[in-house]
Amino acid sequence: MPNPSSSPVPAYLRDTYTWAYLDRRSVRWLDQPVVVSTILWGNAGRLMDAAVAEFSPGQRVLQAAAVYGDFSVRMARRLGSDGQLNVVDVAPIQVANTRRKLLGWPNARAQVADLTEPLGVGFDAVCCFFLLHEVPAPVRRAIVSNLLEAVEPGGKIVFVDYHQPRWWHPLRPVMAMVFRYLEPFANSLLAESIETLVPETAGFEWRKETLFGGLYQKVVGVRRR
Repeated sequence: MPNPSSSPVPAYLRDTYTWAYLDRRSVRWLDQPVVVSTILWGNAGRLMDAAVAEFSPGQRVLQAAAVYGDFSVRMARRLGSDGQLNVVDVAPIQVANTRRKLLGWPNARAQVADLTEPLGVGFDAVCCFFLLHEVPAPVRRAIVSNLLEAVEPGGKIVFVDYHQPRWWHPLRPVMAMVFRYLEPFANSLLAESIETLVPETAGFEWRKETLFGGLYQKVVGVRRR
């Protein structure tokens, strides 16, 4: 894994998301299950369950970035005592918050690392839950490349994130405003397909499904042996 000392908080994160991820007051408030559910229009549990179900007990799994709510606990529970959950995030405050939530789960750990740097280690599976829409396009490609390289042959990678909602979706205008003012990197993700984002995707077999009128997507890749 990259050396934590070489992973300062990126400028885009400080400039765009200090209010959401780097302010202690916001972290305490946004990490409440009811807030997470509200942000995802009541779909938090459904989306978390859809992601967690892709993994199996006993696997060694990388979780790319901290996630508000009980997602990491759900993952640790799913993997069981014979599995291992490794959560990495570039923000020390997020790592500390994740460690707090994972107390009592000896099969899970969290550490500071910048996912734009090669991980240098392989995993049975990788999960990336609502990270890609929060990073600029060049950063997104670097992260996806590194995550794909970290999947062992025969292993799986799971992305859950925003997707372009159907034209008739009643929340489409609302989400357009959210993406414009609160999530400025999201539209560049909506304009792309995760399964063809970088050349390394060619080494995987892909399946994709959309949820809640197309507002969310789950993209699953299995690395060819």
